[in-house]
Amino acid sequence: MTRNVAQPIRAVIIDLDGTLLDTVPDLSTAADAMLAEIGRKPLGAGVVRDLVGKGLPNLVTRCLSATGGSDAELQASALEVFKRHYRACNGRRTMVYSGVTAGLDAFRRMAMPLGCVTNKAAAFAEPLLEMTGLRGYFSVVVSGDTLPEKKPHPAPLLHICRELGVPPHQAVVIGDSINDVQAARAAGCRVFCVPYGYNEGRDVRELDCDAIVADLEEASRLIAPYWGQVYTL
Repeated sequence: MTRNVAQPIRAVIIDLDGTLLDTVPDLSTAADAMLAEIGRKPLGAGVVRDLVGKGLPNLVTRCLSATGGSDAELQASALEVFKRHYRACNGRRTMVYSGVTAGLDAFRRMAMPLGCVTNKAAAFAEPLLEMTGLRGYFSVVVSGDTLPEKKPHPAPLLHICRELGVPPHQAVVIGDSINDVQAARAAGCRVFCVPYGYNEGRDVRELDCDAIVADLEEASRLIAPYWGQVYTL
């Protein structure tokens, strides 16, 4: 699935959870520990996978809704319980997706400016990037608490474009979810989607993206011949 685009590509912005890293094993461990601590039944990784999206507070709210509901007071206390458990397990079972390192190496060889964007707080995102050896690929990382707004708001993408010195229409966002697509469209960026992430239980083929790529390596091959040049996908 592709659409015609006639603009140079001068930067790539990549989502973290579900695009670079499979973080569900650790997220589900923390979520189930949180639920157990407040006296609720665990959900398991299969359910939690479809609840991931729009940041950790939203994940906690969805976990509570799936196990009996909540009010604002419970949501606030459960979030702190979740964060405590997540700090303890963050990165333990997280895996780098296939094709990620090869794709990032290809972008590095072409001197492509790279940014990473996530709704995860920096206290969790930065250690993950360091532990997995990915931090050095990115000139800019925008986490969920870097700015007042998170995806699907365009502000994180616009901030990265400014930091990289690239106009939004010359940047490609690579993500796995509707949040990435909505943020990219609102910012004026192009957007590629991978099919293996956490699109809140939805089929990625439903999304209004410019291309669906099997992995980051395929994305780099698609972009490489046209880096900095006008091209048509």
